[in-house]
Amino acid sequence: MEEAIHEDCGVALIRLLKPLEYYQRKYGTWMYGLNKLYLMMEKEHNRGQEGAGMACVKLRTEPGNEYMFRERAEGKDAITEIFGTVHKSLREVKPENLTDATYAAEHLPYAGELYMGHLRYSTTGKRGLSYVHPFLRRNNWKAKNLCLCGNFNMTNIDEIFSKLTLQGQCPRIYSDSYIMLEYMGHRLDREVERNFVEAQGLGLENTDITRYIEDHVEMANVLKTTMKDFDGGYVVCGLTGSGEMFAMRDPWGIRPAFYYKNDEMVVLASERPVLQTTFDLECDEIQELGYGDALLVKKNGECSIQQIIQPRGDSACSFERIYFSRGSDRDIYKERKKLGEQLVSPILKAVDNDLEHTVFSFIPNTAEVAFYGMLHGFKHYINELKIKQIEQLGHIPTHEELEQIIHTYIRSEKVAWKDIKLRTFITEGNSRNDLASHVYDVTYESLHPYEDNLVIIDDSIVRGTTLKESILRILDRLHPRKIVVVSSAPQIRYPDYYGIDMARLEEFCVFRATVELIKERGMYSLIEETYRRCKQELEKTDAEVENCVRSIYEPFTVDEINRKIVEMLRPEGMETPVEIVFQSLDGLRTAIPRHHGDWYFTGHYPTPGGTRMCNKAFINYIEKVYQNEEKF
Repeated sequence: MEEAIHEDCGVALIRLLKPLEYYQRKYGTWMYGLNKLYLMMEKEHNRGQEGAGMACVKLRTEPGNEYMFRERAEGKDAITEIFGTVHKSLREVKPENLTDATYAAEHLPYAGELYMGHLRYSTTGKRGLSYVHPFLRRNNWKAKNLCLCGNFNMTNIDEIFSKLTLQGQCPRIYSDSYIMLEYMGHRLDREVERNFVEAQGLGLENTDITRYIEDHVEMANVLKTTMKDFDGGYVVCGLTGSGEMFAMRDPWGIRPAFYYKNDEMVVLASERPVLQTTFDLECDEIQELGYGDALLVKKNGECSIQQIIQPRGDSACSFERIYFSRGSDRDIYKERKKLGEQLVSPILKAVDNDLEHTVFSFIPNTAEVAFYGMLHGFKHYINELKIKQIEQLGHIPTHEELEQIIHTYIRSEKVAWKDIKLRTFITEGNSRNDLASHVYDVTYESLHPYEDNLVIIDDSIVRGTTLKESILRILDRLHPRKIVVVSSAPQIRYPDYYGIDMARLEEFCVFRATVELIKERGMYSLIEETYRRCKQELEKTDAEVENCVRSIYEPFTVDEINRKIVEMLRPEGMETPVEIVFQSLDGLRTAIPRHHGDWYFTGHYPTPGGTRMCNKAFINYIEKVYQNEEKF
């Protein structure tokens, strides 16, 4: 992607089902779970580089000893930092004790059976160690201790906050993660108290009551009474001090989760290849967590899948497949190739069918797989042309004729290179813009100046900033006859509120171009009417609310918006003709048939909260314009 768009999180869970002595014997170390958690988190590093955290629960402890551990750190090196801290705590342990699994289970920190890891990207603008997962809620009752993390963003946090305060609680931090911790913690307290009453009714006393509670806590009850109130996309994971582990997926299927279990362990991650590589598994051995389902592992190791909420839709995020998830996944790799392959016809139109004078390339690095698909599509097209040419000869071809036909090929080059990364200390506007033009470099003389078209594919075009400030400038140095910028995704028109940092309409070059078209054609009444309707929608019930922002795009064709985008993004002084080609919605659905979450492109949000926030985003944009005394 030509701009860094962040998804908020990746999660990792491990539940060891055997005593630590088992892993010492079989794998040579009781640290098997700890080491695997490290690998899983590194394999998910693509999902979060602002911070990381891990937690561990020990099942074999006596009162007076710690049984729940947590480490968190900020920054892109957070994984290294937290695991460095973990191993530092073991540095003074005698070698004979460090290799003694029984001693480790009884005395050493992080020598537990339950592990949870988290990678964080912020989508709310809230940063700092206090916002890094996992969150921890302490209590002297083991069963009431709750450690929580997740890949989520909730759209109705105001409503949940109100429910908490009505219960008499006073949350210290206003964030969906912390409020979920308190909300779920409150329900966990009630579940523990339910078992306490039952134990008393059975005539149990003292520690017998404690054991009864820990053996009978049902996290499914906690999740059913908590998660039914949340609107958003999520995979929520948690551990309790008494040894319960859970992971739950939202009922719309927006955010992904995959799991695997055998007689040694139960593991879960945000992406399938993470489990495949870490545990040497085949693709089909791994299961996807169902919509509204929870993976539950009890203190005794009993594992089950339970439906917590009935599925409410079929909206698995398509943007996960286009950009965020690892391209090494079997299905995602095929889907990204298909996205590129399907762009043959519009690209041919953009270069006037002149493949002899066209060079194909890609924006590194995430567009590479779509590039291979695009090449595959064009190779198939060229081969069909060759067959027709041979058939039309009407005679046995000569060597020279065959040579001329067969030597027709698709020209591809590594034209663009990702060269530098701007550092955050560069804040002065002119300096930053000047340096931004050097983020990419080009392979000089990789095409014939003023003769060859250059087709360059990206996975998506969101803000257009890097296109304007860097990519188009640097590609222009090659002096192509024409530049065709191709997006393997359709036009991104609407914000996301389920965990990706695209929350404001004015961030999108498609939206900005549409507003410019409205200005040019004097269609101010469309803006005013859309603003009025958006305000009205905020007063409607969940069942009635509609996305009124969709109306501003209706008067314009995709091509009209594309031309305006080029006009707005063309750097000053650039003379090379530029055309933008986007994937079609039909092409998206053909390439990614099982992931129907396309609200970025269509404005059809799977939840009422998403629709409300989109309407509110338009209201905020208009009011900001008037506040700044700007004009349409």
